[in-house]
Amino acid sequence: MKRALLIAAGIFLLGALAFAATEFLWRGPALNVGDVAPDFTLPDEAGRPVRLADFRGRKNVVLAFYIKASTYG
Repeated sequence: MKRALLIAAGIFLLGALAFAATEFLWRGPALNVGDVAPDFTLPDEAGRPVRLADFRGRKNVVLAFYIKASTYG
């Protein structure tokens, strides 16, 4: 019983540390309205890399981020 409780507490603490690390330590600089979006690269539908900088100055770009669970992907 004690061992199971210690394992559960350890898992909880590891999860809390992982959450804290992603929330506070690895967060990039905050953006404000009107700021230029930082460059990034993501794969397109065919898996080819697409950079945001490739579109800078040529087209309007709309970024939409969806939670995977709310889409069919």
